[in-house]
This record gives sequence, structure tokens and C-alpha cells, in this order.
Amino acid sequence: MLRSYAAAHGLNSHQFAVIEFGDEVITARAGSKWVRITHSEIESSDGARSLFALNENGTVSLDGKIDEMDMAAEQITRELMQ
Repeated sequence: MLRSYAAAHGLNSHQFAVIEFGDEVITARAGSKWVRITHSEIESSDGARSLFALNENGTVSLDGKIDEMDMAAEQITRELMQ
């Protein structure tokens, strides 16, 4: 989902995002900004850190808020590409 939303946001931007997948971490980069997601945390290039979890029911817990997975992916990529 991150890859799809990054591509969609790239249509309205002069930059594009690169999504890197590993066993323990997902990193999204756009220009000099990045977001790193692990099993328990999301960290951004501006130094912000938040709790993160994928839930069994298909939702995401992000900084204490529960949202649908696609909405969380859209929010993460939108903030990355601003």
C-alpha cells in the first residue's frame, strides 16, 4: 500500500518516493526525507518517533490511534511527500 500511495502522491509532486523493504524494517524515502517503520515503531527524518503496530483485524495502531491500513499508508506517504 505504501508503494501505491507514494506513486499516487508523486503524480502531484516534483519528487517521487522510493520504498525499501527488509525483514525487520520498511523505509520510505522522498528527497532528503525518510520514514522508517519497524514492528513496533515509526521514525521520521525530522526526529519524530511514534508507536506502531499492525493489528490482526487489518488496522494499524499509530501513536495510540487505530485506523484502517490503507488510510494509515496514505497519511504516512502524504506527510513524507509534503
